Amino acid sequence: MKAIIPAAGLGTRFLPATKSMPKELLPVLDKPVIQYVVEEALEPEGVDGVIIVNSREKPQIEDYFSIDEKLEDMLSSRGKDEFAQRVHEASTLPVSFVYQDNPRGLGHAVLCAAEAVGAEPFFVLLGDYFVPDRQMCLRMTEVSKEHGGASVIAVAPVPEDQTNRYGIIAGECINRSETADTESEGAVWKVSGLVEKPEPKDAPSHLFIVGRYLLSSRIMELLATQGPGAGNEIQLTDAMERLLAEEEMYALVVDPAEGCDTGTPAAWAATNARMALSDPNQIDAFKEALGQAAENLG
Repeated sequence: MKAIIPAAGLGTRFLPATKSMPKELLPVLDKPVIQYVVEEALEPEGVDGVIIVNSREKPQIEDYFSIDEKLEDMLSSRGKDEFAQRVHEASTLPVSFVYQDNPRGLGHAVLCAAEAVGAEPFFVLLGDYFVPDRQMCLRMTEVSKEHGGASVIAVAPVPEDQTNRYGIIAGECINRSETADTESEGAVWKVSGLVEKPEPKDAPSHLFIVGRYLLSSRIMELLATQGPGAGNEIQLTDAMERLLAEEEMYALVVDPAEGCDTGTPAAWAATNARMALSDPNQIDAFKEALGQAAENLG
């Protein structure tokens, strides 16, 4: 089984920094964002490779996952073996690349990896969000196994007045107890539809897709014939709607705070702070570097 990470975007929200550095290589502490996502993608048993859908204008991403013997030898010669090993780790990850030469939406990016995926189910992980404990995809795999290998998406609740900002799922909770909230963490829904940015009064739920998908191989065939949708792009959600007419699909409700958002400069900065405060090797130095501002962080 493979996992796909779309990474061909321009990173316009981070300009001018992304003029010369892909946003996927922006660091969170001492590793780039995309390495966290790759490591998360490889966590489920059975995932034996990650396909990064890249742009030819961003060769730096491929360079990062390549062996750099000169740098490793230099570090080792200076007694910095730990750093040499950490540099080497990225080149040992089972990562391959395909190209999206003409970006036409998320669905098109996923379709670019069709040949590499083959006839197996696959994960899609959006590259500006990662889960530090790497457990979300594992739980999605468990839900899929419980339902005959069906497609599973991760969803999270949004405030009622914000449903018009997101794609919202329709369906019903299938593991409801008398006391459990059907939109709380751990709830599982059988999906009956996907509604793009509904007004609050029209929203069938308050659950939106958070950027983790486990999809049937059939979706690739549907994407191959999918016409343009919103923004004149090939939308993954449009193909998923068509998949629902043929196959069952489920949604696992997750806590949105389980993952770390790096999609905007503010979110990326907050994620760095969050990761530093949770790392026993970094927290003291981080607070010291912040100085007086650290008092506001507790």
